[in-house]
Amino acid sequence: MNINKAAALGLTGNELSKTITGSSDVTASRTAIAASSGIVLGVCASGAATVALGVASTPVTIPLAVASGLVAGIASLFD
Repeated sequence: MNINKAAALGLTGNELSKTITGSSDVTASRTAIAASSGIVLGVCASGAATVALGVASTPVTIPLAVASGLVAGIASLFD
């Protein structure tokens, strides 16, 4: 896992949540959408979506997805 990649994906998830909700207000629902978007982006970036979450990709997939989701969730609270 690369911390820079997780941060970039998390911030992208936050921006995606603004587009989905049409608002940059700090709300619980936008935070949930941001975190979910960050997790999905982390899974896709790790290549697990194409490997179908195989055992070999799990050590990379889980930390990157969780870190991306955390960054997105925290970023959504400070906009």
